[in-house]
Amino acid sequence: MKISLNWLKEFVDIDMSQEELSHLLTMIGIEVASVMPVACDLDAIIAARILDIKPHPNADRLSLCTIDTGEKQIPVVCGAPNIKKGDIVPLALPGVRLPNGTKIKKGKIRGEVSEGVLLAEDELGLTDDHSGIMILPSASEPGMPITKIISLEDSVLDLELTPNRPDCASVIGIAREIAAATGKTLKRPEPEINETGPNIEDLTGVTILETEACPRYTAGVVQHIKIGKSPFWMRYRLHLSGIRPINNIVDVTNYVMLEMGQPLHAFDYDRLEENRIVVKFARQDESFTTLDGQTHNLDQNTLVICDAKQPVALAGIMGGLNSEIYEDTSNILIESAYFDPVIIRRASKRLGISTEASYRFERGADIEGTHVALKRALELISTLAGGSISKGIIDNYPKPYIARPVTLRIDRTNRILGSDLSRETIEGYLKGLNMDVERPDDQNTLVVTPPSFRVDISREADLFEEVARLEGYENIPITIPRIQPATKTDSQEISFGDHIRSVMIGAGFCEVITYSFISPASADMLDIPDSSPLRSFVKILNPLSLDQSVMRTNLIHGLLTVAESNIHRGAAGLKFFELGKVFFHREDNKQPIERMILTAIITGPYQEKTWYCQERMVDFYDIKGALEVFFEGVGIEDFSLAKTDTIPWFDTNISANVSSTGRIIGNIGRLKPDVVKAYNLKNKDFYAFEVDIEALLACIDKNKQFKPFPRFPAVYRDISILVPKGIESAAIVNIIKKHGKDLVESIRIFDLYEGEKIDKAEKAIAFRICYRSKKGTLDGEKINKLHETIIDIIRQETGGKLREG
Repeated sequence: MKISLNWLKEFVDIDMSQEELSHLLTMIGIEVASVMPVACDLDAIIAARILDIKPHPNADRLSLCTIDTGEKQIPVVCGAPNIKKGDIVPLALPGVRLPNGTKIKKGKIRGEVSEGVLLAEDELGLTDDHSGIMILPSASEPGMPITKIISLEDSVLDLELTPNRPDCASVIGIAREIAAATGKTLKRPEPEINETGPNIEDLTGVTILETEACPRYTAGVVQHIKIGKSPFWMRYRLHLSGIRPINNIVDVTNYVMLEMGQPLHAFDYDRLEENRIVVKFARQDESFTTLDGQTHNLDQNTLVICDAKQPVALAGIMGGLNSEIYEDTSNILIESAYFDPVIIRRASKRLGISTEASYRFERGADIEGTHVALKRALELISTLAGGSISKGIIDNYPKPYIARPVTLRIDRTNRILGSDLSRETIEGYLKGLNMDVERPDDQNTLVVTPPSFRVDISREADLFEEVARLEGYENIPITIPRIQPATKTDSQEISFGDHIRSVMIGAGFCEVITYSFISPASADMLDIPDSSPLRSFVKILNPLSLDQSVMRTNLIHGLLTVAESNIHRGAAGLKFFELGKVFFHREDNKQPIERMILTAIITGPYQEKTWYCQERMVDFYDIKGALEVFFEGVGIEDFSLAKTDTIPWFDTNISANVSSTGRIIGNIGRLKPDVVKAYNLKNKDFYAFEVDIEALLACIDKNKQFKPFPRFPAVYRDISILVPKGIESAAIVNIIKKHGKDLVESIRIFDLYEGEKIDKAEKAIAFRICYRSKKGTLDGEKINKLHETIIDIIRQETGGKLREG
């Protein structure tokens, strides 16, 4: 939320620097993300009077103005339609630099000399209004800096509010917090309205059919208003707060919402059938067009504001196009109501509409403040748009708010906080927050009744936090907590997970943690077939957004999203892994299937170019090597790869299932170019592997035993064999292991050749075999026979032949 510092000062005295104020707010739980000074570079812009206006001789849409700068008269060419003789306007003379960086120069426009520029509000960086030149107060003296004529210099505080503090989503809410923390007095607005119109009961009525969803609805009527542009001071403050000014009526509702935290809505009174309001739920599949021109299909859980025939607004979210304020509107009905936060939140998420109003209603507005905000709006409308205010207001309040007191124990407060605060000090803090505090006979307790706007306080622990905030977290002494030694060890899942992370980090990978909630569109991005179980999403009933509406069935989407973010910020070689759960939907509302998965990806250069080596990009063997390191680290001694085309996001020519002890425990491969492209990562090769942790655990030998170091010497033999390109090296390794039995200690591929010296359909693979016996020294002749036998079997089963030379 953005808030003007000058606006804030209207409600509380602030006698500290901006840095001190930011620190104070942050320490009481309202984080200040930034403080941005505004209009602090406009001293060079002066006020000037228009003495004469003549048509430009060479352009129909331009005027030639004679301007009094206070020191001399100069010609200025201007194209704005709103200026007239005698107006006081902002002027930038040659050499002045505007907030957008433009430097003003003397020049000719269509043949006529122009010695300055008359400025609109957006050119001054004050609002986004470019409809015409800004008109200054008529009493302004030419030559004066505009910063001395109007109060422009300000600072905008960008605040990060936590969801449990809707009471801070307003200028008065923040001022109230500052007053409590500094001991200053909060200056509350006291609206004064002159009711000159008919009795409101003769003009309108409000019927609430859903009192649980709408416990209170207040309304007022103003007749014979004049729609127009809001004064600059209001438009300026709205602009600084990030809200676009529209007209004086709509601007007032937004202004009061920002000032007091209570959303309001203005209806064109004459467009309401029978000029009355009915609050109820919509009909199933009822169609409604909102102010932004979008048509929505409603359901029976969407609360709507209706006239006598049809909906005119989505309650607490947005008004309807059929009751919008137009330029010819002369009579209006102002709504100030309280709606159930859950009802508004669900409707807002289902319809995909988020507004300033829904933001506040979703978190909880002040049910006791609706009528005060309404009167404040009526006061401002009367001042800015004229008209006559009806006598009285509608206040339909079928279920009045009942405050629920909370008992606070002084000794427990101090024990929890590690403090030594007196009863009087704690009482003072709570009263400073507008809480009603009673002292029972028991000297150890206080009975605290929180105000209606503090919807976050319902238990004693909430009051502990309030005391801590105002005492100052930095003032609470450091104490050592009493810790009971753990009686239980971590579960196997936790301890094994920690071990997996250690192994992966040791292999050079960085751990990332992504959301378990993803977009259903991720299935299309990963090229997952419609019939695949990977589309068996668990849908979220109340998603934060469409992009987080289902539970993930894979981790690769999250890792690619993180990779995209890093690469677009200039990162090159990436090695990421994530260990987390995936979820699969089951019918009949059964608990989803959950599986713990490890996924790792690599991309970019494996080795950057240096003086001693060339750059090398990652390839399949790098991810395979990482998998081997991982398996060695967790105790998998034997695994194999088998080509597969069943993994949707992998290239079918470079992908394989990973097996151990006869069961598939994962997969490995290169991502398809189309999948990589879907994540805006063109021309990037990504390699990945996935391991099912539950299947992995079943393959690990739990009864590990020490293996003594070899006592007898080894015998090494090499084989270089020509085989068809379709023969995998793993098949030859399996033959050597099968027929060499216990005498084969290890097999290493040390050469692979494909080139002009052999047939194009062949490849030459060289193996080094280590023979060793655990019982004694090997007989050379016996090993030679075994070696020859293995070579013969390789030739028979693969069609290969020994490579000569």
